[in-house]
Amino acid sequence: MINDPLVKTLLTNVVEDESNLPIVQSLLDGIDTDEEIAEKTGIKLNIVRKILYKLYDLGLASYKRSKDPETQWFTYTWTFEEEEVINRIIKDSEDYLKMLNDELEREENHMFFICPQGHVRLDFDDSSDYEFMCPVCGEELEFQDNTETIKQIKEDIKMVESNFNSFNEKNRK
Repeated sequence: MINDPLVKTLLTNVVEDESNLPIVQSLLDGIDTDEEIAEKTGIKLNIVRKILYKLYDLGLASYKRSKDPETQWFTYTWTFEEEEVINRIIKDSEDYLKMLNDELEREENHMFFICPQGHVRLDFDDSSDYEFMCPVCGEELEFQDNTETIKQIKEDIKMVESNFNSFNEKNRK
């Protein structure tokens, strides 16, 4: 599961650095205590705990706490929540696709004007409010042909849909 590009991207964002992914892999391999994970991966115990709690905060891991009757110390047994990872990726992908489609609609339905100095990019209504002058430097705004922007958004949508469909086929069987 961790080798799927969408899963890897999500988890890398959570664990801050790809070098911390072995913590998640250890959970998937059945190693379930923070001390054992630190020992197996060679990652410092405090970093392992920090990552486990980040996963927990996002609902991607859970734990059970038990008390050793002799030492009175607590032991935390961790579980990786694969189903929550799948749900999170589905939700994030759907949200991202909606954002891209909204952006595409905006680009296709508006004319844009830019400052030649790069200060602002405004649609027609906002540009007319400023009398087609940059509100930052006072330069005259220039029409921007957004054909390439529209093309790029469409390509992004195709890529996200392709990755999402591939992910769904692998994980929803």
